Amino acid sequence: MTAYVFRPMSADDLPTIKRWLETQHVREWWHDPAEQFELVSGDLDHPDMAQFIVAADGQEFAYLQCYNLSVWDCGFGSQPDGTRGLDQFIGEADMVGRGHGSAFVRAFADRLLAAGAPRVVTDPDPDNARAIQAYEKAGFHRDRLVETPDGAALLMIRDS
Repeated sequence: MTAYVFRPMSADDLPTIKRWLETQHVREWWHDPAEQFELVSGDLDHPDMAQFIVAADGQEFAYLQCYNLSVWDCGFGSQPDGTRGLDQFIGEADMVGRGHGSAFVRAFADRLLAAGAPRVVTDPDPDNARAIQAYEKAGFHRDRLVETPDGAALLMIRDS
């Protein structure tokens, strides 16, 4: 079993994040790299947004952000206090399709739930079958379609 390391992101990681956002497989679902880079870099010091670089076997390959849902109006409706939201992408193309997405999301959600979060949510594009399948493998279940500031999304939930 692969052990995943979640290293807090710093300003030194921004060139890597920019490069990853510009890759075709990330652009497909995260869209405009410049806009997304501005959002990610702008949240670097936000107290309710934790951002991580994910590594496996010493190779950094993914980005994960975890936010306090009560602070961000995501259009998810009422959720239990302490609910955390997740967004992520695998930046290194050679790590896609190898089971890492579901595995590191499961590991991170396990930690959140063990630390007392009552619920973890995520909101993939309803057409992103790969992401939906990965989240299901990570223990999330489909809840409902929601309208977010970024458009329609499938709300997926994992409870403690």
